[in-house]
Amino acid sequence: MEYVYASLLLHTAGKEISEENLRRVLDAAGVKVDEVRVKMLVAALKEINIDEVLKQASVAPAVPVTPVVAQAAAPAPQQAQPAPAKAEEEEKKEVTEEEIAEGISSLFG
Repeated sequence: MEYVYASLLLHTAGKEISEENLRRVLDAAGVKVDEVRVKMLVAALKEINIDEVLKQASVAPAVPVTPVVAQAAAPAPQQAQPAPAKAEEEEKKEVTEEEIAEGISSLFG
């Protein structure tokens, strides 16, 4: 996970996500650098629009917090209704970038 965090730090700072920059951040954090992971992450991130991934990740709705006493009396949550076929096609286009991001995180997490 440290590798992904280091990449996000470089991105937020407006620095290029390169092997050398990633190594420097990891070294500064006291992380033993695995050269294979560094190379794989830098290569994978070249294919990803990080701003778009972050935008999608921050769009998740906030869950309201209820007191513990009220939770016992709360009704069971309803199941989501199936989306129309047209919406599924639009989701398929967005899923590819999300799948890439998940695949990357599974390599390092």
